[in-house]
Amino acid sequence: MPAFLVSPFVKIAVGVLGAGMVIHWAAREVRRINDELERIRARSATDPIDRRALPTLRHDPRTGLWRVM
Repeated sequence: MPAFLVSPFVKIAVGVLGAGMVIHWAAREVRRINDELERIRARSATDPIDRRALPTLRHDPRTGLWRVM
């Protein structure tokens, strides 16, 4: 079987293109994740939770279970 010869320049060019694609993908993912985190931070800052309105768990000494009170 004949050897497939590729010029070193072509090998380097393919490597540079591949590295560029990986960097582009990583930068896009970082931007997407940061946008999602900012959206979550903005929502939690504008929508405070009244903890007194949330149900609480109390221990029932008769059954030994935790119940919503």
